[in-house]
Amino acid sequence: MAKTATKDTKTKNTDSDSKKRVIFTKQHKLLLGILFVLIAVALFFSFVSYYINWQEDQSAVSALRDRNVAVNNWLGKVGAAISHFFLFKGFGIASFLFVRLLFITGIYLILDLSLKKLKNSWFWDLFALVNISLLFGFFADSIPELGGVIGYEMNLYFQSFMGNIGTLLILLFSCMIYLILKININPEKIQKLFQVKLPKFASKEAEDDSDLSTSITDKIESQEPENIIAPISQFEINKEDLKPTINNPSEINLEVKKIDPIETKIEKPIISKEPEIITTNDEAFVIEKNAEEDTLEENLAARLVADFGEFDPTLELSNYKFPTIDLLKDYPTTGITINQEELEENKNRIVDTLKNYKIEIAQIKATVGPSVTLYEIVPEAGIRISKIKSLEDDIALSLSALGIRIIAPIPGKGTIGIEVPNKNPTMVPMRSVIGSAKFQEAEMELPIALGKTISNETFVVDLAKMPHLLMAGATGQGKSVGLNAVLTSLLYKKHPAEVKFVLVDPKKVELTLFNKIERHYLAKLPDTDEAIITDNNKVINTLNSLCIEMDNRYSLLKDAMVRNIKEYNEKFKNRKLNPENGHRFLPYIVLVVDEFADLIMTAGKEVETPIARLAQLARAIGIHLIIATQRPSVNVITGIIKANFPARIAFRVTSKIDSRTILDTQGADQLIGRGDLLYTNGNDLVRVQCAFVDTPEVERITEYIGSQKAYPNAYLLPEYVGEENGTVLDIDISERDSMFREAAEIIVTAQQGSASLLQRKLKLGYNRAGRLIDQLEAAGIVGPFEGSKARSVNITDLNSLHDFLNNEQNPQ
Repeated sequence: MAKTATKDTKTKNTDSDSKKRVIFTKQHKLLLGILFVLIAVALFFSFVSYYINWQEDQSAVSALRDRNVAVNNWLGKVGAAISHFFLFKGFGIASFLFVRLLFITGIYLILDLSLKKLKNSWFWDLFALVNISLLFGFFADSIPELGGVIGYEMNLYFQSFMGNIGTLLILLFSCMIYLILKININPEKIQKLFQVKLPKFASKEAEDDSDLSTSITDKIESQEPENIIAPISQFEINKEDLKPTINNPSEINLEVKKIDPIETKIEKPIISKEPEIITTNDEAFVIEKNAEEDTLEENLAARLVADFGEFDPTLELSNYKFPTIDLLKDYPTTGITINQEELEENKNRIVDTLKNYKIEIAQIKATVGPSVTLYEIVPEAGIRISKIKSLEDDIALSLSALGIRIIAPIPGKGTIGIEVPNKNPTMVPMRSVIGSAKFQEAEMELPIALGKTISNETFVVDLAKMPHLLMAGATGQGKSVGLNAVLTSLLYKKHPAEVKFVLVDPKKVELTLFNKIERHYLAKLPDTDEAIITDNNKVINTLNSLCIEMDNRYSLLKDAMVRNIKEYNEKFKNRKLNPENGHRFLPYIVLVVDEFADLIMTAGKEVETPIARLAQLARAIGIHLIIATQRPSVNVITGIIKANFPARIAFRVTSKIDSRTILDTQGADQLIGRGDLLYTNGNDLVRVQCAFVDTPEVERITEYIGSQKAYPNAYLLPEYVGEENGTVLDIDISERDSMFREAAEIIVTAQQGSASLLQRKLKLGYNRAGRLIDQLEAAGIVGPFEGSKARSVNITDLNSLHDFLNNEQNPQ
């Protein structure tokens, strides 16, 4: 009992001691920092004035308590006493390092920065303090006032044991320690200092080249003017030199064309900006800041005239103007800001966490992106990659971050990547992506600017080479914004004659803004009011119509003896195909489906079959699919369809299973949302921050395009007549099933026309029950197919059914 009592008292004492500890608030740090700065300023002025007036004040230092004694120090008697203590009795002129240390410490306290970084500065400054005092103390006979008493006495101590030469060698070695370990001087840097003379040799070679060129021009000018037509770059062909190699000179027509030097254009190569390397106090840690891309203020597609050959498909809308970049919103703060303190703090936590598991790191580099920072780690030799990969959760715990993604190893590099979300992510506006030179100068058939990568480069892909795109992710993570970014990219680069869109919007609100460009860019079925499809029945007809368009285009390619749409259009533009034989210019068709799972739930198999055909075959004839859904599981997208979608975009999902369903690998569950995505085209994963395009921006673009001259109608797809539009399934009564009458009675009794009902009541298979439903529809007993709903029954009771069947068998 006594022991427990003593333990309780000890715990109480420790609790009371912890409560009594001083907790520094921001106000306390601010006041302490101001005090340190003022002390540093006071020391500086007292030290400076000491070296100006030290001879006058030297005699008055011993009598400072006497008020009648006058001193010349700028801080009075206190300044004279402090400077005498530090500079005369202390370390001499090296005491100015105290001013530096106090000033830096005060600034750190005022700005509320971490004082851990100051340990390095305090250590090396105190090391330099002792060395400088020793160095000037060695020369105390000539300059006694610079070394101080400490420097002088320490020199006498060393010289009594090692002599002058030994003391000097110790001083040189200590200076080398400071230069190598603190200032990072190495033999390579010293060698570079001796390479300054190389430009002189280069200039000498340039002078030799200039002398050679002047001698050549002198020889040319000395010739007769008849032999010279133009300056050096414009020579006349000498016919005499060609005679020995010509069999029949009369058949050769030699023409000398004079080139106008004003019209010649020299294209400057595009020089990629190298990233800025920011060094830190730790040699093994480097921060890489990628340069901001130059954004253009003008859409180059508006002034670049494409070479369409002899036939120009854009001739009907020759005055069409591409949307300007200023239609997109210019956000003021879009550049990447580097918080070096945050980066070093994350680096230290990563290194400490790995050290806890005995994993040593040779080097680490941080690459800052818009929303994520990539830490590239080079582990020491003998470290297993799987060991680092297994510490994903531990690193996430130490960093207190939303989601940590480890890439082990990074493809193409001998490093391991750890992606850490930034505390203050930067938004990527659509304007910076559309205006980038990489997008404007992209020579692609269907360029799409998705956003920016971790290295702050605009990510541009070609839809024609994908050839189809699957977008998936949880609700509210950016799928609809991603679709708008895709459509906006194509509107900025392609003429209405070159691309058409088929938009399917089950939500009825996401893609309605594009109604304004119906007669420019949209495609639809004949005899339909709206080009944007929201009714599921019309979706089925549109997909089947696209299959007919695909078959028709393959027939045209077969007649033209080409393999893809690009070769076909080239042949047509060069007037090698006759329009009277049905040939025409074929625009690309992009089918965009938002919320594909809703279509499968309502239409089912009716949608799967045409989608599977288009996904397998439509690539070569320029029909490309973009399908967005929340989770592309097997019951939503079958294996046949999914296999033809190698290009996939995954926004944030909630579980690793969902990530594997989309990408066939994990990673999408560790994204941070708000447009953060992973893109794969069957190879490696690329992390991209999707460009943000707001509804008012899309509205301005569509109004700008819709206000211009358009085609008379939208692009019309082939007409498709389905079963519900009157196709006769089975007319011959003799070919009816033996259970036709029983099936009709069951359907009329239940007033529900479904194959599953017949399966249960008559114990039939699905195929036979489906044929019975088709025969009942042909007889007029049940209505047409209505998606997921049961068919309507046209006969109300059994008596009416018997009369109907008897009249059918014994017509009058």
